[in-house]
Amino acid sequence: MDFMGAIEKRAKHKKEFRREILDAARDIFISDGYDGFSMRKLAGKIDYSPTTIYLYFKNKDDLLFAICEEFFEQFSAQLNNIRSVSQDPVETLRQGCLYLMNFGLQNPNQYKLIFFTKSVYGSREELVEKESMARNTYLVFKEIVQDCINAGKLQEIDVDVIVDILAIASHGVIAKNIYCVKFSKERSDIVAHTLVDVLLRGLQK
Repeated sequence: MDFMGAIEKRAKHKKEFRREILDAARDIFISDGYDGFSMRKLAGKIDYSPTTIYLYFKNKDDLLFAICEEFFEQFSAQLNNIRSVSQDPVETLRQGCLYLMNFGLQNPNQYKLIFFTKSVYGSREELVEKESMARNTYLVFKEIVQDCINAGKLQEIDVDVIVDILAIASHGVIAKNIYCVKFSKERSDIVAHTLVDVLLRGLQK
């Protein structure tokens, strides 16, 4: 194998091993919670020493941050895709809200891990000060809301207030699904669509 081939092979191995670590870490966070997670437990699950894992992630907060960042990268890409094909900013906002709710309804444990576990981003002020996929997603979502206001389709309410309202609505639906009543697929669709439509009608001029 030539020199460049060896480098590519090592890079591929590192990428695959990082993926293995994150997948195993996600499983432990979901099953045992943040407080029940340990690097030693993770090492046992993937049959590597903790020292090896520390070469990739410095602690469990670093792991949780990476897991959250993967979701926000996916969410941000979805928001940008919706914006690129939709001519109506309100419909863009509607589809973005539905994507978030549907993700949570279909992946309640992962949603709980990302939004209901310890915040790895700090306060909103801290979030916007540091570069991250979560920050980028938040700013894209704010831009979509501002597009709606600029188009005269939403009331001129503080953008952060509207973002909070929509986020709280999503969190509420998912929390009820996790802790109270497990929705059927059909029920989930009805609840998500109805809630988003009612909220947006209430926010429109």
